[in-house]
Amino acid sequence: MSSPLVITEDDDLLDEVLRLAAAAGVTPEVARSVAGALAGWAAAPLVLVGADSVRGLATARPSRRDATHVVTLGAVPHDLFALALAVGAESVVELPRSEGWLVEALTDAGDRAPSRGVAVGVVVGSGGAGATTFACALGQVGSRLGSAIVIDADPLGPGLDRVLGLELHDGVRWDALAQTTGRLSARSLHDAVPHRGGLGVLTWASGSPGSLQAFAVREAMSAAQRGHDLVVVDLPRARDALVDELVARCDALLVLTLPTVTGVAAAARMCARMRPAAATRLVVRGSGVPVGEVEQVCGLAQAVAMADQRGLAESIDLGLGPVRSRRGPLARAAQEVLRDLSPTSRAA
Repeated sequence: MSSPLVITEDDDLLDEVLRLAAAAGVTPEVARSVAGALAGWAAAPLVLVGADSVRGLATARPSRRDATHVVTLGAVPHDLFALALAVGAESVVELPRSEGWLVEALTDAGDRAPSRGVAVGVVVGSGGAGATTFACALGQVGSRLGSAIVIDADPLGPGLDRVLGLELHDGVRWDALAQTTGRLSARSLHDAVPHRGGLGVLTWASGSPGSLQAFAVREAMSAAQRGHDLVVVDLPRARDALVDELVARCDALLVLTLPTVTGVAAAARMCARMRPAAATRLVVRGSGVPVGEVEQVCGLAQAVAMADQRGLAESIDLGLGPVRSRRGPLARAAQEVLRDLSPTSRAA
């Protein structure tokens, strides 16, 4: 991925743009000459031309391109608009007046990617079905194929970092993220959360349960999808407007249930509340009520059925996470779900 390109010989302007770039979590390339500017002109996702350099660049007649802007400190001179048109700029950005806009533009340039990550919501339909465990298993299996993050949206859960053996790893949790403001870049989130290999986790700090802050959730979810191939959200059973929004952002929703009479009855209530916000499927753990009857009562098709996994508690206690073997029930079920959620399958 190429970096944004800044073209200027004005040290004061450059310092201001670099400060905003740092806030956006990107490191731009800097060109102090027309020759240097033309070398990176075509490949840069975003070009910022200083007011001091725009006349010389216009003389060179660079090829037309998108995402080009002229930047100036203070009031905009009258002749600057004509020069901006000469280099094909989309706008003239006045600093510090347009700082917020420029930070967002730099963030988007740093996050530019060919596609958005797949988002999967996981919720428990009946108590003890193991939704949190399955969410972590999806993250573990998904991280073998690309970058993955598991987001903990249940403040009363055990904490996903504990399930994955990451509770002692340094990183940002919800309490710290809720204190931030402004645009969150995908790279910043990816690097800040506790992670092991290709798997990151955004969860709660130990201690008293917190609450989800709407702006933090929206920024985290957006940055997660821009910066990861797979985003798994462990959802609470309780519903409110923010949880509804999270469900709406998911490409698929999995409802975990036990195939018992009481388990299926509880899952049916949950399924009725969740639809039609996302493509909703059942994940049935264990044996009991026949699959066809579970589907009929819940009004949903089954995504996958899995047996109980032996040694699960031991694996989590050892800090290995729920998936120890690729041949275990959890791993096989997660692989089947993710295979159905591949870009090709979703397009079909």
